[in-house]
Amino acid sequence: MNLESKWLEDFSALAATRSFSQAAERRFVTQPAFSRRIRSLEAALGLTLVNRSRTPIELTAAGQLFLVTARTVVEQLGEVLRHLHHLEGGQGEVIQVAAAHSLALGFFPRWIAQLRNEGMNIATRLVATNVGDAVHALREGGCDLMLAFYDPDSAMQMDPEIFPSLHLGQTEMLPVCAADADRKPLFDLEGEASVPLLAYSAGAFLGRSVNQLLRQRALRFTTVYETAMADSLKSMALEGLGIAWVPRLSVRAELERGELVICGGPQWHVPLEIRLYRCALVRKANVRLLWRKLESGVAQGGTGA
Repeated sequence: MNLESKWLEDFSALAATRSFSQAAERRFVTQPAFSRRIRSLEAALGLTLVNRSRTPIELTAAGQLFLVTARTVVEQLGEVLRHLHHLEGGQGEVIQVAAAHSLALGFFPRWIAQLRNEGMNIATRLVATNVGDAVHALREGGCDLMLAFYDPDSAMQMDPEIFPSLHLGQTEMLPVCAADADRKPLFDLEGEASVPLLAYSAGAFLGRSVNQLLRQRALRFTTVYETAMADSLKSMALEGLGIAWVPRLSVRAELERGELVICGGPQWHVPLEIRLYRCALVRKANVRLLWRKLESGVAQGGTGA
């Protein structure tokens, strides 16, 4: 008998929802793919587990009995993995965090230091990645937590009951550029001339926010460089090649040293909210403990990011 553990989780989701479409959505696969996986499970067992002629669907007598085993196996496997993570982590399980690049560098270290100062001695493993890959990792169980800027468009695609989130802080994107000898901005957002823009690649969340601002204020610009990474835009701005909108937490040091200057008033700033996401279906003990602490107000708000 050759069974895949994901089939057992699929079957548990189907039993909970009594709907192929809802279970497929919960398992983040298409309905045809989900149906094939349930049929593969039935073929491997040589049993019919689901009565598909009823709406909502019902489990057969064999399906009801097997459900107990499926849930037990999934839970035991989870317990074993949690124990192995505990052994690997020494003092505790390692929490894997997927984070947007700018937050990985500009926010995560201070946040973890604050948690430790408040008595949360957690072990973490950070993966800096783009937002799309971070969302995929969270959905597929590739990470325990996701640290990202709040994106209303993305939030609509993530069920808040399955993927709850917590507010961790506020920051803003600032228009920055290199300074001249008098520490004045090389480029003027309020002038008549077109300005060189260091832009985010198409589809990037930060880019969507900036583009909306540029349309609202009818800025004249010429795009001279594109990338998905805020730190790359910062590097190009340091070379005097144009104006970049970069999260404040990514340019704090450069602004203090005068290597970059803000080249526009508050009307050119874009507010950002920092959120932490988890999957409610994952029952990792140290993740639940951290979440409860955060919900009670530990290391939340007032970050000044």
